Order: sequence, then C-alpha cells, then structure tokens
Amino acid sequence: MLTDFFFQLKQGGVPVSLKEFLTLHEALQEKVAWGSLDDFYFLARVCLVKDESHYDRFDRVFAEYFRGIVQLPDDLLAVIPQEWLLAHAQLVLSEEDKKLIESLGGWDKLMETLRQRLAEQKERHEGGSKWIGTRGTSPFGAYGYNPEGVRIGQEGSRNRRAVKVWDRREYRNLDDSVELGTRNIKVALRRLRRFARDGADEELDLDGTISATAKNAGWLDLLMRPERHNKVKVLLFLDIGGSMDDHIRICEEMFSAAKTEFKHLEYFYFHNCVYDHVWRDNARRRSERISTLELIRTYGPDWRVVIVGDAAMSPYELLEVGGSVEYNNDEPGLAWLTRLFEHFKHRIWFNPEPPRAWEYTRSTQIVLRALGPKMFPLTLAGVAEGIDALRK
Repeated sequence: MLTDFFFQLKQGGVPVSLKEFLTLHEALQEKVAWGSLDDFYFLARVCLVKDESHYDRFDRVFAEYFRGIVQLPDDLLAVIPQEWLLAHAQLVLSEEDKKLIESLGGWDKLMETLRQRLAEQKERHEGGSKWIGTRGTSPFGAYGYNPEGVRIGQEGSRNRRAVKVWDRREYRNLDDSVELGTRNIKVALRRLRRFARDGADEELDLDGTISATAKNAGWLDLLMRPERHNKVKVLLFLDIGGSMDDHIRICEEMFSAAKTEFKHLEYFYFHNCVYDHVWRDNARRRSERISTLELIRTYGPDWRVVIVGDAAMSPYELLEVGGSVEYNNDEPGLAWLTRLFEHFKHRIWFNPEPPRAWEYTRSTQIVLRALGPKMFPLTLAGVAEGIDALRK
C-alpha cells in the first residue's frame, strides 16, 4: 500500500526513510486519518518530512500522485454518517423557482396562520406548501424555502429568510485574546482615550521641578502632580449569532483590541437587536440576563456606546411586538434602541457589512434613521472615523 508514493517521494528529492514510511502505515491502521484526503495529506507530511525546507517538494509529489482522486473506496460507504445522507433530502431551488414563491403577507398573517396549523395538523408532512414540515415551500418547518417564514426543527440557517426561530439556539462567546490583526485597530481605538489629572500627588513634575529650582537660586524644589488617568468609559454591545457568524473573526479582533485599550470597558451581547435584556455570557444568556432599563439606570450619559452588528434582520424585529426571531418581546426593538440612543448621546455603530449593502437592507435603513449618521464600516478607516465621531 502506497509503495509507489514512497518511491516517487524519493525520486522527487524528499529524503524519506523506510522507518518513517512504516510509521505512516501504523498511523493509518489506527485510523488517525480516515476518509479525508486532506487529513491524510497532513498525516503523511508529519510522518515523512523531517525538514520544513522539503515541504514544497512533498506538495508537488503529493499533488501529482493523488491528482484526480475523488471517489471514496467502497468500504468507506458503510461509515458515512446518517445526517450526511439526510442532508441530501434538503430542498434545493433555483433563483427562478424562489421568485415564484410568495409570502403570506405580513407578521400578523404569518402568526395567525401558524396558530391555525398547530391546531389542525395531526401528522408529519414532507414537501408541499401548507403544513408544518420539511423540504417544502410552506412558511413553517425545516430544510425548505419560503421568503418569509418560521423555522422549526432545523439546525443552523440555510437561506436566512426566517423571521422567527422556534428552536433553542446556542452561541459562543467572542475570544478576547485574539492578537492577529488587532494592532491597527488598537491604534485607531487609542484616539478615543482621554487623559486627565486627578487624585493625590503621586508623580514627579519634572518640568515644574526644574523651573522651581532655577527660580530658587539652585536650591532643589521638588514639585509633584496628580498621575494621569485614562478617563474614557465605554459600553460595548456585540451582536452575536445568525448572519454575524460570517464576521466572527473581525468582531473578535475588535473585542480583543477594545479590552486592551480601554481601562473602563463594559461589554454585553445581543442578537439582532437590543430588546429588554442583554447578557454577558452566551452560555448563560437565558438564566443570567441583564435588564436594559437597569443598564440605562446604572451607566450615566458620560459613557460612550459602541454597537457592533450588521443591523440585518427582519423589519418585524424592529417594528412589531413579538417580532423578535427568538422570543415574544413585549415592545418593538426600535423602542429599545431609541431609549439607548436618547440616554447615551455619544454612540456609534460599527457594521461589518460594506456600506453599499446598507441601502438595500430595510432594517439597516430603519436603524440609521433612529441612530443618525453614526454608522461606520468595520474597517480600519471606518474605526478611525467612528472614534473621531465618538469624541465629539
């Protein structure tokens, strides 16, 4: 097995030995890499290549030897997970087919129809356009398509068209230790830091001491001054989950940079829109919620507010009672955003989506009308521009 591969490596200038080749065989017998050509590539490179300078030679031989191999061996078919096969049953429609499917006609109609279906339906359904089921064009169910529906019993988003999700969704916290790519963001955020002198005399005033000593005919006159402190206070709100999954990396870089640069920083998570509560830990977001009203009472208007999110959601989340994608909110999301914006006069919104996309997203336009011209792209230039606006 793989004997020809072994000899081709030697011919290609990779100094591979028989001992290393046998080590690769042992690893394959233990199924260290199984069913994936990518996994086998990394395993073979670890076992057979002793010097990084030979990586390029190894890659050329590997690519030539395994070129065109895409078919799984027959004995692997028996271990393909069932969920892989079930995924094949998901409904796939062309763009032309999707345009022919119409929504029910608004939030109230959608919720009323869902109540009727729950009362009437007695059995499982697959396909079709009416009942709660799978692989259909009904507004209710999983693995199908509808321009405006309620997702029930599906893990993860496919078309991002659901206006409500009837499932328990789990998100992970952003990593605050990310360093790669954060240096320039730190420099941009540093422009917000405002230093002031207060407190007890703790620091030598060198310039003052020299001046006072000169005026005192050379007799040393030590002068002290209060130490400089970073006075800026920042509230950071981070949108998590859903469409924001596409932007986790840049949000982690922003979060990590902010925690480094600001001494007085408080952060909170939300999903899509800030409603009557936010949270600090995504694993406990259902049991350890923080009231938005309590947050407004706790932090004064002198705190700077930075919101990070794509503002892309169903307009119902902003305009309707019960419109939240995850729970039945008592007030529209726009009411809660307005409370935040009225209390915190210094606020900005960083959007990871490019500005050219904002005008085509109705929810983003609604947020912009409430926020004012204080939304900036989550780029280095956008961060610098936003921080300058936050200082005013």
